[in-house]
Amino acid sequence: MRAGKEIKSNNYNRQPNWFNAINTVWKSSYPLGTKSKLDKDSLIKAARKSTGLNDLGNLFWDEPLERMLTSINEEAQLHPIGQFITRQRVINLLSVRLRAEHYFKKYPEILAQDVYPVMLVIGLQRTGTTKLQRLLASDPDNRAVLSWEALNPAPVKGDDTSGKERIKTAKTSVKALKYMSPGFFAIHPIEYDAPEEDVLLLDVSFLSQTAEATMHVPSYASWLEETDQSVAYEYMVRLLKLLQWQRPAKRWVLKTPHHLEFLDLVHQHFGDVQYIWTHRNVYESVPSFLSMVAYSRRLFSNAVDPQQVAKHWVRKNGYMLSKALEFHEANNHISLFTDVPYQNLVEDSLAVIKRIYAERQEPISTKLMQIFSESNKNNPQGKYGVHKYELSDFGIDESYIDQFTSAYQQFQSSKLK
Repeated sequence: MRAGKEIKSNNYNRQPNWFNAINTVWKSSYPLGTKSKLDKDSLIKAARKSTGLNDLGNLFWDEPLERMLTSINEEAQLHPIGQFITRQRVINLLSVRLRAEHYFKKYPEILAQDVYPVMLVIGLQRTGTTKLQRLLASDPDNRAVLSWEALNPAPVKGDDTSGKERIKTAKTSVKALKYMSPGFFAIHPIEYDAPEEDVLLLDVSFLSQTAEATMHVPSYASWLEETDQSVAYEYMVRLLKLLQWQRPAKRWVLKTPHHLEFLDLVHQHFGDVQYIWTHRNVYESVPSFLSMVAYSRRLFSNAVDPQQVAKHWVRKNGYMLSKALEFHEANNHISLFTDVPYQNLVEDSLAVIKRIYAERQEPISTKLMQIFSESNKNNPQGKYGVHKYELSDFGIDESYIDQFTSAYQQFQSSKLK
């Protein structure tokens, strides 16, 4: 993807010809038994065979996996490539658990650690969270979950903690995504060695928003909202300990909009947290994210309905924001909240960094400021192209967004004067 190329939200259906041809031919062969199976027992068996390990751990709960697979099989309408990717991904997630449990047993000092203090970048999708995380992660004292680690936090067979084999896998995944959806990188850059969303660690418990962001799985998404997700956060902390054991640092820099819905669990399981909340005009951030979801879902299904995407995610974002506001109101007096307007981040990123560190009461050396400045230059806006999006592409207008975000917009007005 060359810099400057425009990627429009109504172009999500433009897949490469080879991609569509493979799906057509593959689907025609389904009567011959070529469809990738998505059933729990088959996937667990494949993961155990792949790793040579058997124990998924005492925190493994199979109902989330079962419900996710049922929803995918009944509602998602995956095309053959999407079906295949999903099967391989679930096998990998189960394999991660198997390998992680092996390491927890072999090296008990992993779980004996305290998890590092956390700088937690929250905020709706498309509000500058990726840019801010990458900036903060350039501090040598800080530790982000890199993309190759997010895919495989536990060492693989024959791999040491340097992650050589896992890096190879991540590089292949990035190349495959570029071939399948060249425009996606203009919306959300993915680089094998760059910081990635830690929601991928929650995927290992099959309790995360990843499925509903990439597929049409309404029954699973509804079940998730009604389900206690403590076990997912408890296991995520275990994986963070495994990662910091492999590559030590001073503190974590984590980020995912998923946490907006579960700040109470973050507070319970992470301990020392600085909540860094990015804010952007919802009339800009929401359509940008809807476009990202449409592009993501097209990688898995031909049946992508932009109006359905909007109906699901505008309400969902409003719900997430309401949960975050509840936590903020109840805990603002005891927790460190740093609010970051998107415009400030775009116009003067380094000033934002200075304020974040000042609120932590930590000075920034001249050398560290130079590191931040170099990182800022290396991650310019539009690095992989220009993302264009319109609310009208999703059959909604500003008044529809207002129905679900009015309380948050009032909060923005009062906090960011």
